[in-house]
Amino acid sequence: MKKKLIYIIISVMLCLVIGFLSSFATQSSVNDWYLTLNKPSFNPPNWLFAPVWTVLYILMGIAAGWVWGKGFHHKYVKTGLYHFGFQLLLNALWSIVFFGLKSPFYALWVILALLIMLILTIRWFKVVSKVAAILLIPYLVWVCFATLLNYKIWELN
Repeated sequence: MKKKLIYIIISVMLCLVIGFLSSFATQSSVNDWYLTLNKPSFNPPNWLFAPVWTVLYILMGIAAGWVWGKGFHHKYVKTGLYHFGFQLLLNALWSIVFFGLKSPFYALWVILALLIMLILTIRWFKVVSKVAAILLIPYLVWVCFATLLNYKIWELN
């Protein structure tokens, strides 16, 4: 159990660091370029994004640590964690493309790839641990919402 807790702490910290680094791309445009965009009526207030993402990164880290704790030598654990790592990179890439490159169109392609990779991650996590798969459901719901939001911003601009 102690080993699993260490894996969870490492995974949570990794997710939070990725989120923190991604925020640099976001901060570069959120107070100027992003304000000029036409947004749909369901666009959340800007202050909501940081707390939501913090909770999601913590849940993601717990899920990844939980799977990792099952033993990296298992094929399903490795496969699940590889998918998890790839979706985490796509997550960071989305911020870079949307905010850093100021490209909602290309960001839409990135978030669609993220959505697919996240679904695959959840499927692999479920093979290893249903708890870990369930912990990723709020993230999946948020990414679905973010995909719709990204699409509408692209469409309106």
